[in-house]
Amino acid sequence: MDNQKLAALLFPNVTKTPDDYENIYPPRGLAEGVKVTRFAPSPTGFMHLGNLFSALIDKLAAGKDGVFYLRIEDTDKKREVDGAIDAALAGLAAFGVVPNEGMTGQETEKGAYGPYKQSKRADIYACYAKKLVEEGRAYPCFCTEEELAGIRARQEAEGANPGYYGKWAVWREKDLPAIEQALSEGKPYVLRLRSLGDENKKIFVNDLVKGKIEMPENTQDIVLLKTDGIPTYHFAHAVDDHLMRTTHVVRGDEWIASLPLHVELFSALGFKPPKYVHISPIMKLDGGNKRKLSKRKDPEAAVSYYIEKGYPAGGVAEYLMTLANSNFEDWRRANKDLPADDFPFNVKKMSPSGALFDEAKFEDICKNIISVMSADEVFEKTGEWAKQYDPELSALIEEDPEKFRNILSIDRDVPKPRKDIAAWSMVKDYLSYFYDSLFKIEDAMPQQLSDADINAVLDAYIAAYDENDDKDTWFQKLKDLCEPLGFKPNVKEYKKNPEAYKGHVGDVSGVIRVATTGRRNTPDLYYVLKYLGKDRVIARLNAAKK
Repeated sequence: MDNQKLAALLFPNVTKTPDDYENIYPPRGLAEGVKVTRFAPSPTGFMHLGNLFSALIDKLAAGKDGVFYLRIEDTDKKREVDGAIDAALAGLAAFGVVPNEGMTGQETEKGAYGPYKQSKRADIYACYAKKLVEEGRAYPCFCTEEELAGIRARQEAEGANPGYYGKWAVWREKDLPAIEQALSEGKPYVLRLRSLGDENKKIFVNDLVKGKIEMPENTQDIVLLKTDGIPTYHFAHAVDDHLMRTTHVVRGDEWIASLPLHVELFSALGFKPPKYVHISPIMKLDGGNKRKLSKRKDPEAAVSYYIEKGYPAGGVAEYLMTLANSNFEDWRRANKDLPADDFPFNVKKMSPSGALFDEAKFEDICKNIISVMSADEVFEKTGEWAKQYDPELSALIEEDPEKFRNILSIDRDVPKPRKDIAAWSMVKDYLSYFYDSLFKIEDAMPQQLSDADINAVLDAYIAAYDENDDKDTWFQKLKDLCEPLGFKPNVKEYKKNPEAYKGHVGDVSGVIRVATTGRRNTPDLYYVLKYLGKDRVIARLNAAKK
């Protein structure tokens, strides 16, 4: 076979050589050990939490000195979804996982190693495909779909492994005249790898998470270029990862099965393979059993879910950090004020098994983050979220911004701030009782009290209430109500002889709290009443009488 002539026949318009591209995309000149990672989604659907997790690992692995870039792998145009690129960019940006190179918009990018969209790199792939043909490592295959189906049927009948290889690779050993005849007839063809693999030999890969992986060599003559000249993922990613000088490939462990093929591709192309970081999927408990977080079954699988619910960006990232390295939580407790980027992330400390998504733990992290924000910050972020996702809340904010800000300041900036809010979507319910349009009685009065007891407390409080009292005076008045109504002002003394009283000062304040807020658990009651205002407080106290 005259491989040079065959390459010229197949690629008459390819004028550049691999050396040309090696010069266009030279080694990055980074210091020894500095990593280059990439997040390379296909624009075929919504951004999955697993995608965000993978991108976060890319960012952490690259560290402050490395390069983390975004490449769009859009060679499968039939499955491409409009807006998917923008959605991926928005999802990354919303949670602070921002690449420092690569795609920045649907058609915009930054960096010297682009284009970062595979559909714009056809000339590059053709050049390397031509090189493989010249070296006898690739050949055209003119099999029709019907012929391939016939091969699969015969393999099944014989109990042979499926695929295009060995004796089943009918165009593998065709001579040049046969190929020239097929080309002259205008027959469509794909370009296939001529595999040199031996199923009786092994490849060995030292994965940084899974450890040593041993698998049989690849024997399949897989498709490199489809009939339209578009590369398959396997071929395109090998060329791109080399020319973009990727040092570490982070991807889901479902790609482990492709390792033999990828190892052979890198070898055939003369490239040094990257180091692999195969991460396990995020799991979920379902009926006591673990399963993968599902795009179809679980709304929390979509990154857009966290944006629409208004979870703080830092909360999502911090939670994913706990899944990435188990020692992150200890580090965070010892470094409460440091940014998460300062955490000494180590790929080798990742769990080789799937991390379990714990919604309660995730919400606790979000509550902790929001609890230490200033009232101004919570006000700003809630307002931004409400404008897009909750018009009713947005209208309440705009009606009286200062009131809204003051409400948010209750029990904030104190040694032990409350942790009621995990997402901006929870703010409206959290402070609903401050607005008559949202107010409703949600909790019952203290159960041990009769209607007469409740009415007596309400009447006594109405008579004593003065909106101008300072906090100490207000609380003393509350205690002064107790004895005449049969309650003990001191909780400890009440517990010594509970049968002697109707309740304690906490029950008295509980009656007032439920009457004015509809709840038994609220921030500091003194400030709640102050921001409700006298008229509203008196009206609700009267309305609560039995």
